[in-house]
Amino acid sequence: MKGFILVILAIIAAVLVVGGAVAYEVMNEAGVGIDDADSNIIGKLLDKVRNVESSGSSNSNSNSGGSVVDTVNDIVKEEVKFNAQNGEGYYREVTYKDGGFRQYDTETGELIGSSYDSDQDKLPSLE
Repeated sequence: MKGFILVILAIIAAVLVVGGAVAYEVMNEAGVGIDDADSNIIGKLLDKVRNVESSGSSNSNSNSGGSVVDTVNDIVKEEVKFNAQNGEGYYREVTYKDGGFRQYDTETGELIGSSYDSDQDKLPSLE
């Protein structure tokens, strides 16, 4: 009886080891490796900061020497929404303290919409 239990435990251990190895390979093939996930998160955060920094704060009461931290503190809400106007894809909408908003394409990070007059020349042409 002891031998039978040991064989069952050995089979379970082998299945777990093989299953773990297969899962690790599948995750690497799908691009979900642990190292990739960490660098991807950092890359997304850096892109977000660059987007805020490049578009700058368009608040009428902001000074021209405002830092990125000041701009980030002006953000009230940030959410990803379905692009119903285009019928596909998603965009990120950032709402600021003054009630204004900016919309960014989630794939490219490009500014695609804004309530600020100073951003209108940065928007893509509709022609």
